[in-house]
Amino acid sequence: MPNTILVGAQWGDEGKGKIIDVLTERADLVVRCQGGNNAGHTVFVNGKPHVLHLIPSGILRQSTVSVIGNGVVLDPVGLMAEIQGLNERGVTVDGRLWISDLAHLVLPYHRVLDALKENQMGDRKIGTTRRGIGPAYGDKVARVGLRLLDLLKWDRFTEKYRALAEERNTLFVQNDLEPVDIDRSLDELAAARDFLRPHVRNTALFLDEAIRSGKSLLFEGAQGTFLDIDHGTYPYVTSSNTTSGGAMTGAGVSPTCIDSVVGVIKAYTTRVGEGPFPTEQSFLADHFHGMGREFGATTGRKRRCGWLDTVMTRHAAMINGIDQLAVTNLDGLDTMDTVRLCTAYRLGDREIGFYPTDIDELAVCEPVYRDFKGWKTDTSGIRRLEDLPAEARTYLDAIAEYTGARVSWLSIGPAREQTIEIPMH
Repeated sequence: MPNTILVGAQWGDEGKGKIIDVLTERADLVVRCQGGNNAGHTVFVNGKPHVLHLIPSGILRQSTVSVIGNGVVLDPVGLMAEIQGLNERGVTVDGRLWISDLAHLVLPYHRVLDALKENQMGDRKIGTTRRGIGPAYGDKVARVGLRLLDLLKWDRFTEKYRALAEERNTLFVQNDLEPVDIDRSLDELAAARDFLRPHVRNTALFLDEAIRSGKSLLFEGAQGTFLDIDHGTYPYVTSSNTTSGGAMTGAGVSPTCIDSVVGVIKAYTTRVGEGPFPTEQSFLADHFHGMGREFGATTGRKRRCGWLDTVMTRHAAMINGIDQLAVTNLDGLDTMDTVRLCTAYRLGDREIGFYPTDIDELAVCEPVYRDFKGWKTDTSGIRRLEDLPAEARTYLDAIAEYTGARVSWLSIGPAREQTIEIPMH
């Protein structure tokens, strides 16, 4: 397989974990480049769900090596628990999981800071997962963050951690919040240090050696394009670059080594948290929630739901250089009489085909729809494109046309085998 970046082309939750798992069969290494355990990728293997937060989804393929790059912010205690959970399910990571020594740490006071900020914002809250991701990236930018290599230098780490924790505890007490128990948290971090130490290395050097030796790399994006700190619906975004460019800086590899960018989209649109959502429809949310779908893998929160927005996906294709699409959850639309596709926006008296950079403008955009006849057929058991109903194929062709990238994979259920690869004609 050529070296490939996989990104979410919506607001996250597009089903990237499953597509990564499918593509991993052909990759030698899978690399996670940004975000933290605010992400949640669910992969079904032999009918059993595996929810991964920090570890690349490729870990579920025994022949593949997984790498957590320098752009990730990681909770060391949470990562230890995630590895232990995999071990209990028979998935061993020894010799198959490497973690960048440059990765910044999410520490206990970051989680309290996250909750404090959200509480203070009231109606203006972002809707974060409260996992401490934003404050950890904030410390990184402010140049007071602690990295995994610091954790391995225990005396130095302890001194810096105590000073930072005491400073933040003063703030917490002033705001009637429980301060961090510094001694207890240090004991937990020491255990995580010892557990993770065998997996820590200079991953940029490791990846360079892999590329030079002809290995195939798959870069696993977390969240989605419209949660990107620069290109998303700011301020309702995450704290890292979730686009293809972020994969390069977050892994420490050159963009010249990339051959393809795959964008993952649902056959409709979902969003968790606050922010504008032009195609949102409450009846679609009721429909999917009634099916037991569209609950966050990380938080369990109900996702907001709407029709597929190709103004978004076209913009995502432009920003990321997407040349192939993986469309997931088509089966969620199987019972619809009519399926709608947003092809443009109406902003005041103008019709526009681009994504506004001002979220106040985006909030008042009205979608312009093209309607398609529903296929009214259970697609979950279909394994070949030619067996899909003609109406479903027409809908997929329209997605490719309006997005500007070919549909190469189609998912019609959570299992590995419920994936159709569409060959290039």
